[in-house]
Amino acid sequence: MKFRQRPREELELNLIPLIDVIFMLLIFFMLTTTFIHDRALNVTLPVSDQGSEQRAPVKDHVIEIAKDGRIALDGHIMPSNALLPQLKAIAKDGRPVVVWADAEVINQKVISVLDLVRSAGITKVGLGTTPP
Repeated sequence: MKFRQRPREELELNLIPLIDVIFMLLIFFMLTTTFIHDRALNVTLPVSDQGSEQRAPVKDHVIEIAKDGRIALDGHIMPSNALLPQLKAIAKDGRPVVVWADAEVINQKVISVLDLVRSAGITKVGLGTTPP
């Protein structure tokens, strides 16, 4: 008895499900990654008992003031006179600004930076502290 052989289908590797899984993993890792602020200066924040333990979101702008008076905006060190034009550009996007001033910085330097922030038209301002 002679059986008729069916023509064999060619085997092929279907990559579409594999690509879908890779894209889902990529999205998962992008969403679960912890983003941190770029720190340009070594700033030791003051301790506060009443401060919130909530960290500034990554979307907030950060002004760092070192104890020697250097200032950094969003991880970029800049002179005091270049800060106001940058703050005016930042004021247009409406995001909050957080000031991280070193615990040993002169109080007048913090007030001067806060005055610049206010004169740029930014109303949402916070001061960074650490819990005890």
